Amino acid sequence: MPERSGPGFRRRVGPPSRRARVALLTLGVLAVLFLLFVMFAGFWTDWLWFRSVHFSSVFTTQLWTKIGLFGVFGLLMAVIVGFNIWLAHRLRPPLSAMSVEQQSLDRYRSGLAPFKRWALIGVSLVIGLVAGAAASGQWRTWLMWTNSTSFGEKDSQFGMDVSFYAFDLPFYEFVLGFAFSAVIVSLLTSALVHYLYGGLRLQGPGRRASAGAQGHLAVLLGVFVLLKAVAYWLDRYALAVKTGSYKGVSGWTGLRYVDANAFLPAKTILFFVAIICAVLFFLTPIRRTWAPALIGLGLMVLSAVLIGGLYPAIVQQFQVKPNEQAKETPYIQKNIDATRQAYGIADAQTTQYTPQGTTNADALKPDAQTIADIRLLDPNVVSPAFQSLEQQRNYYAFPNTLDVDRYGTGQDKQDSVIGLRELDLNGVQRNWINDHFKYTHGYGAVVAKGNQVDDKGQPVFTESGLPATGTLGDYQQRIYYGEKTTTYSIVGGANKEIDYTDPKTGQNAEYTYSGGSGVSLDNPLTRAAYAVRFTEPQILYAGAITDGAKVIYNRTPKERVEKVAPWLSIDADPYPVVQDGRVVWVLDGYTTSDGFPFSSKTTLGAATKDSLTNQRGELLTAANQVNYIRNSVKATVDAYTGEVKLYQWDDKDPVLKTWMKAFPGTVEPKADIPQTLLPHLRYPQDMFKVQRDLLGQYHVTDANSFFNGSDIWQVPVDPSSDTKQVQPPYYVTVRMPDTNTANFSLTSTFVPNQRPNLAAFMAVNADPGDDYGKIRILKMTGESGAPGPGLVQSKFNSRQEVANQIFALKSGGDAELEYGNLLTLPVGGGLLNIEPVYVRGRGAKYPTMQKVLAVYGDDNVAFEDTLEAALKKVFGGAPPSTTPIVPSTPGTGTAPTTTPTAPATPAPGGTISPELQKALSDAEKAYGDSQTAFKNGDWVAYGNAQKALGDALKAAEAARGGSPAPTPAGTPAPGATGGGSPSPQP
Repeated sequence: MPERSGPGFRRRVGPPSRRARVALLTLGVLAVLFLLFVMFAGFWTDWLWFRSVHFSSVFTTQLWTKIGLFGVFGLLMAVIVGFNIWLAHRLRPPLSAMSVEQQSLDRYRSGLAPFKRWALIGVSLVIGLVAGAAASGQWRTWLMWTNSTSFGEKDSQFGMDVSFYAFDLPFYEFVLGFAFSAVIVSLLTSALVHYLYGGLRLQGPGRRASAGAQGHLAVLLGVFVLLKAVAYWLDRYALAVKTGSYKGVSGWTGLRYVDANAFLPAKTILFFVAIICAVLFFLTPIRRTWAPALIGLGLMVLSAVLIGGLYPAIVQQFQVKPNEQAKETPYIQKNIDATRQAYGIADAQTTQYTPQGTTNADALKPDAQTIADIRLLDPNVVSPAFQSLEQQRNYYAFPNTLDVDRYGTGQDKQDSVIGLRELDLNGVQRNWINDHFKYTHGYGAVVAKGNQVDDKGQPVFTESGLPATGTLGDYQQRIYYGEKTTTYSIVGGANKEIDYTDPKTGQNAEYTYSGGSGVSLDNPLTRAAYAVRFTEPQILYAGAITDGAKVIYNRTPKERVEKVAPWLSIDADPYPVVQDGRVVWVLDGYTTSDGFPFSSKTTLGAATKDSLTNQRGELLTAANQVNYIRNSVKATVDAYTGEVKLYQWDDKDPVLKTWMKAFPGTVEPKADIPQTLLPHLRYPQDMFKVQRDLLGQYHVTDANSFFNGSDIWQVPVDPSSDTKQVQPPYYVTVRMPDTNTANFSLTSTFVPNQRPNLAAFMAVNADPGDDYGKIRILKMTGESGAPGPGLVQSKFNSRQEVANQIFALKSGGDAELEYGNLLTLPVGGGLLNIEPVYVRGRGAKYPTMQKVLAVYGDDNVAFEDTLEAALKKVFGGAPPSTTPIVPSTPGTGTAPTTTPTAPATPAPGGTISPELQKALSDAEKAYGDSQTAFKNGDWVAYGNAQKALGDALKAAEAARGGSPAPTPAGTPAPGATGGGSPSPQP
């Protein structure tokens, strides 16, 4: 029989066979089940992670809040819309007028008739799901409203507590927006149903709307206009947090003259107009005419244009512009006061400062410690040196930017550069076992002195080696959680990890993790969930996963803290601290708000960006606009166990108190901060950057001066970087002129707008204590002519002798120069600028410090091999004239000095304990060392000797049981004041 095929043949296609239908149904069910399991896996693994870090309450609070908002607002939207659809159908006319339009609609009515109930339910549910999903995203707004805490401060316009704007107004605006959405959707769906069933007609004779449709739609429009009236009323308060641009401030916030005298009364008038218009709409079903309501709506629109738009423009043009300064000054003052309060800069202390071009020995004495602690090791340049000298193995790495901290006690306490030897999987043969089972952690901390380099220009390490040894003592050196640890690891059970390579045998030491963190993989369902989460099916069946194995993930400190405290903004620069036998990461958490009335807003990402941003790789919440910020939380992450701790740092912050009520038990009191950790805490960089960004304009506290805009500062461009970004702040130990001792501080400089000279020097005390967070600004007087960082760099480069040496260092182009941090320090009544110069030879893996640039005043420029030589040159080697000053107790002034003689002896009949004798011997030696260094002009050695002398005197005082300690004759006892002869010795 011939085959039936060809162009003219059409094969008859019948329904699929039963087997095919079963197969398709099975595939469909499996696809749905897989999608449901993917959703379940995300939820389940999140819950297990939060439980493993003991922050399960954060997960459950978020979850139930989102579910509650989703359910309540989703159901509310579904009921409102569903009711209006049902009502529109109920109010349909019994008979539709015969017309072409209605005849064409009959087909749709007939087709919909069997499914009306399901269509009603389906449409309502879909709209409810969308509304519920949107509402669940407002969980922060809900929690802040329900747990709001009073600020105890009222705004200057309406007399409302700041909490109303920060916590209440955002929630009211959300509810109002939801109500508008519900009415608009109801209006559209109701109109569609009325049209479909003949209640509304576009064609044909007679009335266009039935009585039922007219009344229904009129009521909905009345509700809409009523909501508009509420919006007008809330808009009155929203003026206090309205953002615009004024006087060069792009985020200017708060009322101005036209707002208070035109927009505010206009909003009040429009509120009443809208109420009247809404009543007219509500009367429409009774009067059976649209005319009054439409006239009222037209009048409301006209009023909005005339009263809300034209009238303010007239006020601005004819009242404000002719006398703008007088009109705007009171509102500018409100903005200044609120902004300074909201950003924590209200107590910034500004002092006029005229830096001297030269100095002498007497003027340099109080700044001995500042000079001794000048940091030569730039943490942003020396990472390659750490990498080359201390990497030890290819699978270890240091961050691109290292950290500055303080280590040691007494005279040994000094600024240090620290980095952790973290895991770097790029240095191993990549496969699943190596990546996730064998190479799981870094090892040890490496620390170098901040103010020294060796004779080769390399760091002087105080903690180094593998395992690390040095001044830090014994501590758990394994780094399972770090900035570079971004992948998951499976640890514990029978798994043997690569620990480190034994330097004696060259063999790899093995280790099994016992830190207790992570999620157990003993449950097959859990393994399946993580296989989906990490898209790695081997987790399901790999034999390497034995009983007791755990998976650890979310391992970067910033990631962990952000997850357990989603209401915090986290500083972009976590730093490691070795204390109590452990390595912990310290992170600064910020509470923010955009609802502080009259306070200008800033974009966090823009305010915190500097020349190191790309090197560090992160920004503080880049897009967020805020007008209130507090460093309210200090967080720690244990580098071995991953344990997260949140400590309340600012116990007055109402935003933090609100979140602590929302998430009870998650933040521990300040008193619980370990005493060994407290000395390592510091003022955070991102907070400082935001504050200095605001202080560029808001250092001006007088409204008239602010209006004139003649004293605007800028953060200078970093002259040591090619990024053209602003100079980062620097951690240094410095004595400000109004203090008696040097403190670990965070510093920065300002230049006038579009000018290169120095405008101000800013420092904040970064050491925890009574003076922590105190901002001090040295404002250069008009006649000072102090150079800014750019001019200082130009002074370096324009000197012929410097240029010749730079050319020699470059070896005719075979080497590259890298400039370190350009530090500006108030020293000896003037300004000392110090910049280390690093040289990287061709083929060299890291740069070494070879020169030190120094500038003091206008003409004192040095380019020397060592800091000591550079300082001697710029200070002129001034001869000593008096005995060096012993640091006095803060607040007591400068102690008098006399010519040195013999050491003092105890009072008649007294005895000297061994401890006291040792302290006296140490004091005498330190005193002699300081005299020698002073005569030689060695200011670094002099500063170290002065620190040793102060420590010896304190030890002697302690040995005498708190009585005034014997001191070397001619040296005042700590706290001595006044002039003349020193106090009598015991």
